[in-house]
Amino acid sequence: MGTVVSLTVPAEAVPGAAGGAELDAATAAVERVFARLDETFSLYRPDSEASRLARGELSLREASAGMRDRYADALNWRLKTEGAFSPERPDGVLDLSGIIKGYAIGQAGEALRALGITDWCLNAGGDVLVIGSPVPGSAAPWAAGVVDPRDRSSLLSAYKLGGPGPRRALATSGSAERGDHIWTAGTRGTGFVQVSVAAPDIVTADVLATAIVAGGTAMLQRATDGWEIDVLAVRRDGELLATPGFRASPAL
Repeated sequence: MGTVVSLTVPAEAVPGAAGGAELDAATAAVERVFARLDETFSLYRPDSEASRLARGELSLREASAGMRDRYADALNWRLKTEGAFSPERPDGVLDLSGIIKGYAIGQAGEALRALGITDWCLNAGGDVLVIGSPVPGSAAPWAAGVVDPRDRSSLLSAYKLGGPGPRRALATSGSAERGDHIWTAGTRGTGFVQVSVAAPDIVTADVLATAIVAGGTAMLQRATDGWEIDVLAVRRDGELLATPGFRASPAL
């Protein structure tokens, strides 16, 4: 998917002589999930199902059940965001990259839970999902940092994920790292160079972060009114807009 995936597991979560084998199994499970979805959905791979759809060699009617299901999910999000999130590029090509990374992270998390690992942090290209605690058996939350888009070596904020709070996922979208790759609703450039969203699940966080960048202030207001989320948005002039959850989060 053109990004780096990392898995953090506290040493206390896999104690004893079998700990190394458990970590190997966890890593392999995460790799399998991302590899399988990359083979289907990546537009970086000319042999993927998504690339065949983009070239017109395959119709959506002929596509796999997994492809059709994720397309249906994306269409549902387009309705929920009033078009700010879209599964199609401006040229009409189907591109599910706005939803598939979050879906992959969620599926990898399910694989870890199936292995009985109850404390972990998954990070895929800066989008984070956690369960349990960095201190197993405690209510201590994980700390996820939000990078400053004007200075990638510093942080704007840290957000407490998991622990006693309901939000276990944090996703960031914008143009600071990859340029203007998000299609805006209406005129190009809605004023946000970066948006971070904390939510109970990673797909909601990922989709809404992208939708707010695309839809601007109007979508930011719809998102904060319609979902139980926290948002940190950075305008192109450097001004920060933050919900109370982010304002209360200390810097790392």
